[in-house]
Amino acid sequence: MCGGCRDPSCPLRRERVRDADAKGGCAYHDLIATSNSRTFVRLLEFLRPYRSSLIVSTILAILSQAAAIAVIVLTGFVINELRGGQDGNYLAFLILVILGVGLLRALLMLGRRFISGKQALAVEWDMRDALYARLLRLSFGYYDRHQTGQLMSRATVDLQTIRFFLGYGLIFFAQHVITIVCVTVVLFFYEWKLALIALAITPVLIGVAYRYSHVSHPVLRDVQQKLGEVATVSEESIVGVHIVKSFAQEEQVERQFRKASDDVFEASVRANIQRSLYVPLLSFLPILAQAGVLLAAGHYVVQGDLTIGGFFAFNLLLMMLVMPLRMLGMWVGQAQRATASGERFFEVIDEPEEISDAASAVELPAGPGRVVFSGVSFGYAAERPVLERIDLAIEAGSTIALIGASGSGKTTLASLVQRFYDTLEGSVAIDGIDVRDVTRRSLRRAVGVISQDPFLFSASVRDNIAFGVPDVLPELVEAAARASQAHAFIEELPNGYDTVIGERGITLSGGQRQRLAIARALVIDPRILILDDATASVDATTESLIRAGLTEAMRGRTTIVIAHRLSTIALADTIVVLEHGRIVATGSRDEVLERSAIFREIHEYGLLQEIGVSA
Repeated sequence: MCGGCRDPSCPLRRERVRDADAKGGCAYHDLIATSNSRTFVRLLEFLRPYRSSLIVSTILAILSQAAAIAVIVLTGFVINELRGGQDGNYLAFLILVILGVGLLRALLMLGRRFISGKQALAVEWDMRDALYARLLRLSFGYYDRHQTGQLMSRATVDLQTIRFFLGYGLIFFAQHVITIVCVTVVLFFYEWKLALIALAITPVLIGVAYRYSHVSHPVLRDVQQKLGEVATVSEESIVGVHIVKSFAQEEQVERQFRKASDDVFEASVRANIQRSLYVPLLSFLPILAQAGVLLAAGHYVVQGDLTIGGFFAFNLLLMMLVMPLRMLGMWVGQAQRATASGERFFEVIDEPEEISDAASAVELPAGPGRVVFSGVSFGYAAERPVLERIDLAIEAGSTIALIGASGSGKTTLASLVQRFYDTLEGSVAIDGIDVRDVTRRSLRRAVGVISQDPFLFSASVRDNIAFGVPDVLPELVEAAARASQAHAFIEELPNGYDTVIGERGITLSGGQRQRLAIARALVIDPRILILDDATASVDATTESLIRAGLTEAMRGRTTIVIAHRLSTIALADTIVVLEHGRIVATGSRDEVLERSAIFREIHEYGLLQEIGVSA
């Protein structure tokens, strides 16, 4: 096994890989420790804007602990006064002082908790804002590779873990360190020999705590990962609940969720086993020191070298010292959980933007909307090309129809116009300017996309249509709705354009959702329009209405139509046939009908449908 590592979660141990240079250590855990340190330091960077509140919280914590020590010292004086039978007025004075110091400590604790609590929430807000901003800027390729539930888990569970540690745990840890230092000084003041006995166990405690932190991180990270998997299953089950019920797969989905929950349970049990082994040990070791102190202190009292009041004060102070040492394991575990969550957080923050604006990027200048693909090759994975050597010029104001079998690259080709992905070879240009040389915002404001499966937000109809231009005039919203043949059904809704539709537009029919999506694309007044099977979800009657609206909307705009219906293809001036990522035919309807077997099949099927409808 790797350098003698005994951790069952260590991959090097499982694979029986030996590290010749480990000399009793473990290369895997050494790497984890280094990564932990970097992550921990980066987490602390989020406290930088709150240095003032952190300093104030720390000062309040120090004063609070100083007050607690003062109460114990004063209690020793009171005990000595009781045994000595001195003046009652002095005794009353000491008790009043204790009450005053106790009240002061309560106020100090109140202030510290208020400030640290506000700081914790502010740090969480900053981190969540940074995470969300990063997620919005990552390319489609990133979302192709990652599950939504995992990302949601990082934005909720992981951030709460980090927030609790940075806002509370770190302050408490600092407070305990301060307590250990201050109490140790006072203990040496009382009796240095007893203080040495009390502190003799400290090196052992530190060693055990270090070992605990060393082995717990991989297990705690696994717990966070499994929680993300539970979130993934939950998210998919809720979003797809209609499909689940339609296919009567409730039991199957429940089994999947139970499996994910079982994985979380097993990972959590492993973490708890480690905790149950180390935390009691860390709690027991200080008690050994306390027992030794009691034995020695009792002897000193009998010999007259220590007063009864000093005996009680020393042991009360020792209890203050024991508590932080006993909780050392808890704070180490909390730090490791925060570090594990921090790693998952920084995985998103550090993800490079595959699609980003060039340093010299400019706004896309006004133009008629001519699109040129020059030697374009692309693949979601470099070894599996989807498009190969595409050369295509789409003249301004013209309409082309991309047709082909599923997987031939139609939607992928259209997505390159908006630069959702970058080409592996070649270039895409709009009005003579490479799309990589302009800002993404100006590019995407110039291109309107209407997909086959439109996504609508849980907001008003007006807000959904105006999503691309939030400050657009109401008249333009209505004009876009009329062009997409949506105005009539919107007027029949309970509150018209102010009607709030359900999540993903679930309260609307498929055709209604599609017409709102068309209106949303038209309201930005794009110079280029992409229709990705935009009429696939509507019936023949609704399609004819939408087609009439689209004919007007397409006037003067460069339009790319991805379609399978003959009636939609008829909107195009030019037909482009794709097969296995290559253009195999281009031309008018009659020209392509003669050259392409794929289009002949679509044409014949479309004619049969028309005959069936007319019959």
